[in-house]
Amino acid sequence: MARREPVPGKLRVTLVRSIIGLSPRQEATVKALGLRRIRQVVEHDDTATIRGMIQAVPFCLKVERQ
Repeated sequence: MARREPVPGKLRVTLVRSIIGLSPRQEATVKALGLRRIRQVVEHDDTATIRGMIQAVPFCLKVERQ
């Protein structure tokens, strides 16, 4: 019988602070998450890569698990 991998949950990420004043690397991380405007919301799979990106700029984001 084939082994099924667990389906990752979803993370709902909201930009709550302006990216003005961030370092270029932090700004690129926020943009790579798909966030461009304050209060914009995007959904991502709950993966280690996405969690690492969120951990790089936690003061700019609000994260909800779905």
